Amino acid sequence: MPLLSFSQTDVKTNGLFYKISLGATLTINEDYELFDEYDDTFLIPSAYLINNTIGYQFDERTSLGLNLEYNWHSKQRLHFFPAFLSFRYNILNFDDNVFIRAGYGRLLNMGENFEKGTLYRVGTGIQLFDDDFNNSFLIGLDFSRKRFGFRQTEKLSSVSIFLEYIVF
Repeated sequence: MPLLSFSQTDVKTNGLFYKISLGATLTINEDYELFDEYDDTFLIPSAYLINNTIGYQFDERTSLGLNLEYNWHSKQRLHFFPAFLSFRYNILNFDDNVFIRAGYGRLLNMGENFEKGTLYRVGTGIQLFDDDFNNSFLIGLDFSRKRFGFRQTEKLSSVSIFLEYIVF
């Protein structure tokens, strides 16, 4: 009688990954009125973010990434191109993870339409895995502060909602 054995595929816990992100900063609609006839929404997007990350996951909890991002703040008519390092730590490590993260970097001068300066970012969210626990979606909130202008005296703070996809 042959001996049958089953094994689960190994879950990858470290190595290189690529992440793409879409985000939006939401602000309160100043023209909103409850039960008005125009069907306005209470929150409206005021900035759009597209991020690409190449990173390394050290273990089940920690990862480090190099990010290139494009930000367009439509209300202020500002363009930013931050390049920054980000650190993510899974504070709850189950089938799906709850994480915190932080980032710091520079706002690159990509031409006269882009502001140069400094970027600071902190955030939290949840990581939802696919069936084989390799690729995942991340959903959460980020707080960011951009300092730019003459001697970086201009400041722009925002809270963004993000949706990201990691290929591991």
